[in-house]
Amino acid sequence: MKTIEKNTDIGILILRVLVAGLLIFHGFGNLLSGYEFIKSMMAQSGLPEFIGYGAFIGEIVAPLLIILGYKERLASLLVASTMLVAILTTHANEILALNQFGGWAIELQAFYLFGAIAIFFTGGGKYVISDK
Repeated sequence: MKTIEKNTDIGILILRVLVAGLLIFHGFGNLLSGYEFIKSMMAQSGLPEFIGYGAFIGEIVAPLLIILGYKERLASLLVASTMLVAILTTHANEILALNQFGGWAIELQAFYLFGAIAIFFTGGGKYVISDK
């Protein structure tokens, strides 16, 4: 009986499409709202509101680059930094909290953060446009 051969490159491609693809949907929702919620959270944190527009780069542009496999390490750093800012400004009081279902209150943000960090360390694999 043949065993399935290990194919790390397919696994990395799936990771890239999963993390970045889901984040694009999240970012699209923010885009439709004009980033009003994000801008208000920046203001409440004492930061200029225009920084909220950085979410466009971290939630739409960088994920597209990750999916395409173009500068995916740099793009994954942009995603990770966007998620870190989101956690520290918007979800800081939830870091050690559980949600109403008993799960971690910031599990979605943590998924994007640590998924982006994983892509940074693994690179894009074989199925990329350019890794340089």
